[in-house]
Amino acid sequence: MSAIRLLVLGAVRMHGRAHGYQVRNDLEYWGAHEWSNAKPGSIYHALKQMAKQGLLLAHETAPSTAGGPPRTEYEVTEQGLEEYRTLLRNAIRSYDQNLDVLSAAIGFIVDLPREEAVALLKERIEGMKEWRDAVTEYYTPEDGPESLGHIGEIMNLWVHSADSGAEWTRGLIERIEGGAYTFAGEGDPFVGVLAEGEENPYATGVPDPGDHD
Repeated sequence: MSAIRLLVLGAVRMHGRAHGYQVRNDLEYWGAHEWSNAKPGSIYHALKQMAKQGLLLAHETAPSTAGGPPRTEYEVTEQGLEEYRTLLRNAIRSYDQNLDVLSAAIGFIVDLPREEAVALLKERIEGMKEWRDAVTEYYTPEDGPESLGHIGEIMNLWVHSADSGAEWTRGLIERIEGGAYTFAGEGDPFVGVLAEGEENPYATGVPDPGDHD
């Protein structure tokens, strides 16, 4: 799974309707350009592609607040909303997702009901356990990687990654079950997007041709 589809769908959904530069600005505000493939070209390409696929509806009449030419605004369709929820759930439950995909999913996890989020995270832990059990049939971490030569370092890396990932996931579950954060249906959600015209202190400031679409 690519993180960019989840990030773009989630950002547009939070606004209701948003033009491409707003989406780019939000993702830079979240630092997504540092930990994912959410670069300007990828963002604008994803918006156009998902509009062609029926996941986003493009409105060609939005005037630019800066006085320039009209910009295209996008909103998530019912099909896009279904795709967003599928991507989100799969990213949370799957133990072997890339870190950028998991990071994107955690950014939107509060769009789910609290109980569902916990259940998906528990699926993630179970997947890690099953994978670890399979791997440790051939590699015993307690014996150290040297028992398999330097190739054992590969197994050592993956087992340690699974263990640390499971520990982090258990901590997140504990915080959520303890009442942390506002989940779907519980009240006003956390506002994580910039208002139109609000300055972004984390913007890269690097221009892109798509900024004016």
